Amino acid sequence: MKIFESIREALKNKEVRIVLPEGEEPRILQATKRIVKETSITPVLLGNPDKISIYLEIEGITEGYEVIDPSNCSCFEEMVTALVERRKGKMTTEEARKVLTEDVNYFGVMLVYLGKVHGMVSGAVHSTAATVRPALQIIKTLPWVSRTSGAFLMVRGDERYVFSDCAINIDPDANILAEIAVNSALTAQIFGIDPKVAMLSYSTKGSGFGEKVDKVVEATKLAREMRPDLVIDGELQFDAAFVPETADLKAPGSPVAGQATVFVFPNIEAGNISYKMAERLGGFSAVGPILQGLNHPVNDLSRGCNSDDVYKLTLITASQAVGHY
Repeated sequence: MKIFESIREALKNKEVRIVLPEGEEPRILQATKRIVKETSITPVLLGNPDKISIYLEIEGITEGYEVIDPSNCSCFEEMVTALVERRKGKMTTEEARKVLTEDVNYFGVMLVYLGKVHGMVSGAVHSTAATVRPALQIIKTLPWVSRTSGAFLMVRGDERYVFSDCAINIDPDANILAEIAVNSALTAQIFGIDPKVAMLSYSTKGSGFGEKVDKVVEATKLAREMRPDLVIDGELQFDAAFVPETADLKAPGSPVAGQATVFVFPNIEAGNISYKMAERLGGFSAVGPILQGLNHPVNDLSRGCNSDDVYKLTLITASQAVGHY
């Protein structure tokens, strides 16, 4: 069974509401049609109710979704009050009212924060910063997480892996890298992947040296201390992490080498280049970035996304909401 079929099956009969702030965007509307027809997720679209309903009715969709008009919402004043309280003196009532009126991502995040929906997917027409900023300000990270990170679910047939961090942290130190490793393992578990976490480097078990190797070695130690129940090993080169024969030569006895399913890159350059190479040369589908470490799931689309990307990331966000840490 392919992974998205598995996700749909796992979500069956679950009441999950995901807000899509860019509700009038054609790619979002096309994805909404498919979400309603194929899943039990309720898409909550922000925008003009008449425009959205006319489009979806033409597509044969008359129910199974919800539309909220931010300019005419019965819970607006509740949201203003909650936002001012959450920002703790960093935003006045007038500023809160203005941002909720003008910025659909703040409005969507507030719906998540207040528990009116379970997660958010945005970014089809907004930048990553515009999507992530309100999530960090309002939803914030889990108590033990200092930074959110961006993972990609890499899928090819029945193969599935997690690559992280490929999107957020440019050059994480050992502490942040350890957090990324733990969060990536938890992300893998949500999607039915048995997490065997490889802390990647240009060195395997002392074959190379330098500050960059030392960082990965320290991050591995810290990650194991944070979650001794998880299987994490490093430092490992990619071939040692992935190829059993190479693992036998370079890292005999490692619980991860040759069988890794979660790959933690030492910096964003390595992660971003690698996931795109796997996608373009290896034939993998890269779904994400999946934002990790937040109290509630908020995920960012690429502005070059298509409706299939929206559909898949909505499924992933719903899965995070159901199986959240």
